[in-house]
This record gives sequence, C-alpha cells and structure tokens, in this order.
Amino acid sequence: MKKAIKTILLIGVIGVSVYFIYYLVTKQGADPIVYQTISTTDTTIIKKTVATGSVIPRREINMKSQVSGIIEKLYFIAGSQIKVGDVIARVKIIPDLVNLNNAETRVSQAQINFDNAKIEIERNKELFKQNVIPKTEMIASEQKFNTNKTELEAAETNLQLIKDGVNKKAGQSTTNTLIRSTITGMILDVPVKEGTRVIESNTFNEGTTIASVADMGEMIFEGKLDESEVGKIHEGMELNLSIGALENVKLLAKLEYISPKGVTENGAIQFQIRAAIDFSKNPGGAFLRAGYSANADIILEKRDKVMSVPESVLIFENGNTFVEVQTGPGKFEKRKVKTGISDGIIIEVLEGLQKTDRIKVPQLQMGQRQNG
Repeated sequence: MKKAIKTILLIGVIGVSVYFIYYLVTKQGADPIVYQTISTTDTTIIKKTVATGSVIPRREINMKSQVSGIIEKLYFIAGSQIKVGDVIARVKIIPDLVNLNNAETRVSQAQINFDNAKIEIERNKELFKQNVIPKTEMIASEQKFNTNKTELEAAETNLQLIKDGVNKKAGQSTTNTLIRSTITGMILDVPVKEGTRVIESNTFNEGTTIASVADMGEMIFEGKLDESEVGKIHEGMELNLSIGALENVKLLAKLEYISPKGVTENGAIQFQIRAAIDFSKNPGGAFLRAGYSANADIILEKRDKVMSVPESVLIFENGNTFVEVQTGPGKFEKRKVKTGISDGIIIEVLEGLQKTDRIKVPQLQMGQRQNG
C-alpha cells in the first residue's frame, strides 16, 4: 500500500515538473503583445454645423392679369429671358353682361344729352347774333355742351374698356389686355395655357398668375437650422454650399438673415436662415436653377495647424481627459491632457503632450482596423 502511494506521488511530481517546464518554454517562445502607437499631427480643425435648404432667386415676381377673360396668346415659355416691358401674354376680354349693359345704357343716355346740348347751343348762337339772348345765357349753353361732350367721351371709353380692354385717348392707345413683365430676368413658370380662363387682380382677389419671372443673377440660400445650433451663428458668417444636383460644385455665401421666431417641425424647433450667394466665386460658372436642394456648412470655429490627435485615443475618467503615452517598449503611462475644439474626429490638444510623444491606440480600434 505504501509502495503504491509513493508511486502515485512520484508520478504527480513528475507531471507537475513536466507541465512547469512546458509552461516556461512556451512562455519564452510567445510573441510579446505589441501595441500600435501614433504621434500628434499639426492639423487645421474646423468645427461646423450643417443647415439644409434650397437655392432660390432673391426677387421672384408673379405676373397677374388686370382683366378677366381668356388667354388668347402666349409669347414666351419657361426658361426664356425677357426684359422690362416685354409682352408675355395677351388676354381676350369676356365682358360681364351686367357691366356691359350698364355701360351701353350710360353711352345711350350721354349721347341723348349731348345731342340735346348740341341743338340748344346751335339755336342759342343764332339768337345771340340777333341780340335776343344775353351773353351769360350763351356762355351757360356752351358750358352745358362741353360737359355733355365730356360725359359722352367718358361713357364711350368705359364701354370700350369693358368690351376690348383698350383705351384710345389723345391719339394714343393703351390696353390692359397685354400682360407685360415688370422686371428683367428669366421666366421660371407659365402655369396657364392658351384658352385658359383668367380672373383679374383686385382688392378681393389675387388674380390668376400668368407667369413667374425672376432675376437669376441674384440667388440666395434659404434653409433651416435647429435651435441647438442657431445660437452659435450670426449675420456675416461664411457658408460653404454643396448643391445636390451639381457634383463637385462648392459655392460661397454670406449669412444675412436669421429668423427671430422658430417654427415647430417634427417636434423640433427650426429657425429660418438666408444667405447671399457670391457668384464671383462660382467655379466654372455653374448655372443654378431655382429650387435646387443644398446643404450649407457653417464654420463655427477654425484652428489652423494646431497639435491634434484622433478623438478615439482619448480616455475619459472622473471628468478628466487622458491618453496613454509610451515610456518604453511595451510600457505606457496615463497622462492628463487639455483639449480644444473638435470636428468630431480630430481634436485639438492644448496641454499635456509633446510632438515626440507616442500615443497608444486602443486595442478595440486596432481590431476594427484589421477587420476593416
């Protein structure tokens, strides 16, 4: 029995010795853990926010009809360049029957009064020559004749306006059936067709829009910004515009308006902003169409050529910021640093590091890079 126990103990001692020797051999032959390190870099860091919106003309005018009727002729199509005074369309008047009847009645009555006044003044002229009536009566009849003549002309002009929209006076013909452009620019839209019925613009009605005309030489960016960002911007700031429809086109604009009142959209408060686009810095002279969607990068803060590191190497503990700095092969010490602005990827280092320092890259980041 004792011999068996001794044998078992001997075998156990031999097994432990063999395992210990194997452990030492394998440990000495294993590769030591190597951590990736990086150094600081001098980088320009830009902290910015993004506003979404669109490019629109600063001045866009809707041309409306001054008379009710039917579009008889259209002279331009959308995209045409026009000048002030160019005729865009001609409207054929369809007179209101009540107004037409009243105008015709007024002309008839004015004609009767004029004819009577004409007969009267001719009779009084003969009587005045014969010294039958005094001069005052002659003057009164002349005044009556002139008054009735004026009333007849006014009635006829009114009838002509109602029927044809044309006023002929003093040898000149004016009409409000011709829709003329009030600005020089480009026609953006013609929402009517020939034969379309239109109504006049008056106190009670906006009237039918015949065409929309805009000055495409002066464009602005109009967008919206979240309330969390609007307090960081001010008028005069520069914007870098990216146009969705124009690849590789970047435009500069200057912020000129921030709405004093926000509106609720999808549960968030948004503030409208506007910025004037600088066409003098338009690369290649790209043509901007009204309504292009655009994103505006608003530079909030910028640091040129400052010491920086990736945000991913930072360690945050108890309200402080640290990095691990290499002190020797495989050895690192945790060092407190003071940071500045960040663009979300790279962050400025104000204190705590030297350009010669090597900073440990976290293992998770290294694993992600290898897998990527």
